[in-house]
Amino acid sequence: MSKVINIRAYRSKALHKRSFGPWQKRFGESYNASTRPSDLSDKTLYYLALPGDNSSFAFYELIMGVFELGAAPKFQYLDNKDQLKVVDVHLFLADQIRFEMMRRLGWLESFPSSENTILTMVQKTDEIKAQIQSTAPKLSKSHPEYGAYMQLTSGDKEVFVRRMLQDALEAFKIRISE
Repeated sequence: MSKVINIRAYRSKALHKRSFGPWQKRFGESYNASTRPSDLSDKTLYYLALPGDNSSFAFYELIMGVFELGAAPKFQYLDNKDQLKVVDVHLFLADQIRFEMMRRLGWLESFPSSENTILTMVQKTDEIKAQIQSTAPKLSKSHPEYGAYMQLTSGDKEVFVRRMLQDALEAFKIRISE
């Protein structure tokens, strides 16, 4: 008798392996379809929040796996349309990772896409961006710059939060080294 294969389960398992396989090797942690930025370890979150080639490559591993574009080293060989897609998703995901880092520091109360899974953010970047475009990350009332933040428009609030990145990276590095 032949085996019955659940195609949905097979596709889900294949997606998981393609997308999170490199991260599981890189970070030595387990991920699944319901993994959100809030589920990442501090060490992994910090690594991904850092600007530069190392974190970019890690994002490319995930994104290219989700879209079945091959391994990250093949990024340079993708056509322009696919490269732009990968970069766009990477920039969006990097923002979400950085907002999560600031949330853990107590600098942000919340940010609009915090409840989305990482896979959903990759697969539906454009939809999520459209839904949250007028909603800025919410700075914590206890943050020393809260008064200045509240005087800004929504778009300027997001820029304000992004400008805190270098200070957030330094504070988070101290947090994870303690």
